[in-house]
Amino acid sequence: MTVELGNIFASAVKNSLFRDKSILQINHTPNSIPHRDKQIEQVANILASILRNERPSNLFLYGKTGTGKTLSVQYVRDELLKKAMQMGVEVRIEYINCKLRKIADTEYRILAAIIKKLGGEVPATGLPTDQVYSKFIELIDNKKQLVVLILDEVDQAVNKISDGFIYNLTRLNSELSKAQISLIGISNDVTFLDNVDPRVRSSLGEEEIVFPPYNALQLQDILQERCKKAFKDGVVDEGVVAKCAAYAAREHGDARRALDLMRIAGELSEREQSKKVELKFIDMANEKIERDKILDIVETEPKQFQLVLYSIFQLTKKSKIENFNRIFTGDVYNFYQALCNKTKTEILTQRRVSDIIAEIDMLGLINAKVISKGRHGRTREIKLSIPSNLHEKVESIMIEGLGL
Repeated sequence: MTVELGNIFASAVKNSLFRDKSILQINHTPNSIPHRDKQIEQVANILASILRNERPSNLFLYGKTGTGKTLSVQYVRDELLKKAMQMGVEVRIEYINCKLRKIADTEYRILAAIIKKLGGEVPATGLPTDQVYSKFIELIDNKKQLVVLILDEVDQAVNKISDGFIYNLTRLNSELSKAQISLIGISNDVTFLDNVDPRVRSSLGEEEIVFPPYNALQLQDILQERCKKAFKDGVVDEGVVAKCAAYAAREHGDARRALDLMRIAGELSEREQSKKVELKFIDMANEKIERDKILDIVETEPKQFQLVLYSIFQLTKKSKIENFNRIFTGDVYNFYQALCNKTKTEILTQRRVSDIIAEIDMLGLINAKVISKGRHGRTREIKLSIPSNLHEKVESIMIEGLGL
């Protein structure tokens, strides 16, 4: 076994197709961001008032995953901080990813994460939330400065907590005597602002910028630029970049998806000891990403989402045993209620559960077809769409997440 592993390791070192794999990874910041000049210019124009020591408007960016929102904001931030340093302007621009589980759970944790970024410290739990706000104010209001907070995937935090914490942050300026705060919210959900409290919308969405999906040709440009630096010369077969871009364009023009596809295709090529990244490896990479995406969705979604999906899972299993093929919204809600009682969880209204079913359908985990029941109104007929080879893994994630 030792000899076999030695051969694998030696082959991996010898047969690398990559020049610099990190260029295809999500956390890589490129020197240029193709096809986002207009959005970058808009962000820069809004934030430029910082250089006059003026608080910029709160800004909200939205668009699908992988449309360059975070990358564009971080690019402007880096350039702005360089200029501010040259001019002697006091500004702090801090980035918080609200999707991270340890941050997004409570308002307390989000504030604690912001305070830590600003060089302060609060205990992980234990203080009243108003005391944490006081600590935050004390930390930034000791001198004249502008503090810009970038709240990435802010919709994830709002879904888990409420939109109240955004409103509280926007109101803090009235309590500050020297410092001032601006917020930049980033959301993958283009309808997010439609569902928040009107007060929050008016305070946060002072300026809004939409990032449209990339088309296949734009994705090809992005991939060509990255692949030149990421792979060794001549190792990417003709047509591979175009196929990769076509896959990602089909997935809402997601550049992140396109880069992941190329990187994983390269890794799979190496494992097969191929001298080139061939078309077949894009298909294999796509299959692997689909599988991983489903597991990631199930693991990171809120408890109520998992309760509804678990109910559908159990009803699907029951339907096979008892030989009935059709599952309707009402069946799911009845099972869901019993599950909430078992897990001591708040029971949502049938309307809200119906919204969650629509969300699960949108993510492609189920197929929910609206059918008419005549004078009894309309309902949804629900079928599970998760590949059967993932059922066991998905179910175990939910069992662990729900404490069953």
